[in-house]
Amino acid sequence: MRLFIFIITFFICQGIYGQDKLVFGYIKDNVTLSPVSDVEIYEKNGSVLSVSNDSGYYYFYTSQNKIEITFFSSSHHIVEEYFFINDSLRIDKMMTPLTLTLDVVNINAEKEAFKIKSLSDVIETSVYAGKKSEVVLLNSSDANLASNNARQIYARVSGLNIYENDDAGLQLNIGGRGLDPNRTSNFNTRQNGYDISADVLGYPESYYTPPSEALQEIQIIRGASSLQYGTQFGGLVNFLIKKPNLNKKLDVISRNTVGSNDLFTNFTSFSGNSHPISYYSFINYKKGSGFRPNSDFESNNIYSFLECSLTPSIIVSTEVTYLDYLAQQAGGLTDEMFYQNPDQSNRSRNWFEVNWLLYNFKIRHNIDINTTYTFNVFGLDASRYALGFRSNRVGQIDPLNERDLIKGDFNNIGAEFKLLHNYKLFKKDMVSLVGYKLYKSDNISEQGPGSDSSGPDFSFAYDEYPYYLNQSRYNYPNTNIAVFSESIFYINNKLSIIPGCRYESINTGSDGFYKKIFLDGASNPILDTTIFDTRNNVRNFILFGTGITYKTNKNSQLYTNLSQNYRSVTFSDISIVNPAFTINPDIKDENGYTLDFGIRGEVSNIVYYDITCFKLKYNDRIGFIQKVAEDGNVKSERGNVGDANIVGLESLLEFNFQPFLTEHYTLNTYINTSFITSEYVKSDVNGVQGNKVEFIPSTNIKTGLKIGYKNITTSLQYTYVSEQYTDASNAIESNLSGVIGLIPTYNILDLGLSINMYRCNIETGINNLLDSSYFTRRATGYPGPGIIPSQMRHYYITLEFNI
Repeated sequence: MRLFIFIITFFICQGIYGQDKLVFGYIKDNVTLSPVSDVEIYEKNGSVLSVSNDSGYYYFYTSQNKIEITFFSSSHHIVEEYFFINDSLRIDKMMTPLTLTLDVVNINAEKEAFKIKSLSDVIETSVYAGKKSEVVLLNSSDANLASNNARQIYARVSGLNIYENDDAGLQLNIGGRGLDPNRTSNFNTRQNGYDISADVLGYPESYYTPPSEALQEIQIIRGASSLQYGTQFGGLVNFLIKKPNLNKKLDVISRNTVGSNDLFTNFTSFSGNSHPISYYSFINYKKGSGFRPNSDFESNNIYSFLECSLTPSIIVSTEVTYLDYLAQQAGGLTDEMFYQNPDQSNRSRNWFEVNWLLYNFKIRHNIDINTTYTFNVFGLDASRYALGFRSNRVGQIDPLNERDLIKGDFNNIGAEFKLLHNYKLFKKDMVSLVGYKLYKSDNISEQGPGSDSSGPDFSFAYDEYPYYLNQSRYNYPNTNIAVFSESIFYINNKLSIIPGCRYESINTGSDGFYKKIFLDGASNPILDTTIFDTRNNVRNFILFGTGITYKTNKNSQLYTNLSQNYRSVTFSDISIVNPAFTINPDIKDENGYTLDFGIRGEVSNIVYYDITCFKLKYNDRIGFIQKVAEDGNVKSERGNVGDANIVGLESLLEFNFQPFLTEHYTLNTYINTSFITSEYVKSDVNGVQGNKVEFIPSTNIKTGLKIGYKNITTSLQYTYVSEQYTDASNAIESNLSGVIGLIPTYNILDLGLSINMYRCNIETGINNLLDSSYFTRRATGYPGPGIIPSQMRHYYITLEFNI
């Protein structure tokens, strides 16, 4: 710890007492207010001083007292200004798009030619070179943002498998390449670069998803992100919230949405800048009755971000996020119930409540033009409570007796330090990143009897039901220390090599008890035993990876990456009693690797492409199999199923036809495809080897069209997802719980329309235009168990004001 404090102090002192004067700032589009990247900053009649990054940030050092600077961007008007520099200076610039048309009521600016992009080699203190990366741009999205419609928001991200089972997008459920989409638990989920899931080691589920209306972009890096962001197979999902408006002291945007099933949402943001302090905050309220009976919900989400420039080279920021929501859960269905009436519900007393408090403190210090470090301290104080009657016989009518109550309380704190340095080796440019992460969690899970009332009473009823069978209480102390490094070796102007490694020390434990109770035929106890259980599991290992990029020309590159992955057993894998399945007591961690090879780029601002072949090697994969219990009944068991190979081809082609059209017209179309084959190549379980891997549709296609005239645009999106299995035995027929069985092929069509006016926008659409009856999920626990139907045809309309 003393060494760490010394390093930080040394870096700060070096920045403060350096002799050259720092010039830095942010560059933004003065119409869309979005950052402008790749702006070249020249000294008049001189060389390039700096280039703005994806956040619009630039900096350089100079010893001059006066300087004439040129800001050049291929998509914006050139800016030239003369500056006197007595001390270090911040210069924020607003640049005007080249195609700016003004009339009485409209401002029509050139928007991004494409709605997705890949990440630059380096952003701030992160290395993305050689990785499969995708960035969803939200500024001009044609998706239903008010409801966080993941099918539309991630339409251009190849191969994602999405659970669609709630009205307002309160939770994000995405997976890919054979990973369970449940609460995005196989990705490392972050907001502005720090962890937001319940417990990245013991329970990596994301109960909080930032509202899309607040997002600037969503960064997705596939399995190769295991070296910088954790060991997981899926990779990284990083939600970047909008930055403060540096051009105003107060900027207010209010969006109100109404829709089917009594949907109402309000999103209001406040932003501004009063140097040296800037801020951004929002309030988001959602309420609705759901598309099935017994599925009301209400949520409140508050966020606040504050940034201060302590010196021109040292910027500190703090942010706090709070979410609470209460949702009634309609429960799952059997296959027979679904095909009879997918909108039915026989559960009226099932409830789910989430309280989420996130906080983060960050220091960003540009030590000099070549060296930058960031230091984050982040934490979580949260809870999730699930209450209801959840018999494994999904069709059983609720007997209105005591309910099952599971409480989870999460208390996490962590710190992450990253240092990035640019240098030359043998006259070649090099970039090196080193960092470490400390993470500690102390979480509690308790299961027992809930009340026999019908409302959301989240208090245990031990006095009324002392012999309730599923009783347990566990503490889960987890500690993680990680040290990681990645470098970029630019061999020449075209070829670069990106090696990296990550050392992990993981200590996961559990300390608690569970009850073993047997009753006679008259429900009298004949055995009531408390069994205390303490476990401690320490692992130390190193993950390696290497990436390579080759630039075939200025706008195109080949990339490949091979990285190891690891997933530790979570406490939900070992201790929660579920009537729909059992846990294999010998369950253990998973490991493997991800290999990507692809080509991506642009052609004349008309075509964007990203085509990737991948292989995922998945050892000791955790999944479900069907086993015969001692009583002769067949029951699902969760455990290590076997080793699997997953191979696929993912591609995105997007076409921008605007250059061929007259000034007021726009036309954009895309096709996103994923074709995957999979197989269990080794298993100790009979009947598994040779089977396909669950959660993998062999064909996944999303395609769309967007047409615009002046300030009016309309969009159409088609989604096709082929059938997929839900367990390793490849069961086609379901059981009484509805947990196993096939998820059939489905096709969805979405229609959208937007009208942009001065300080006012209107967005509307019809999702599932053809009113398809389908489902994407067979839930093993809450909100099931059983089939969770997806929403039938529904509409929305949003009115936005910029005050």
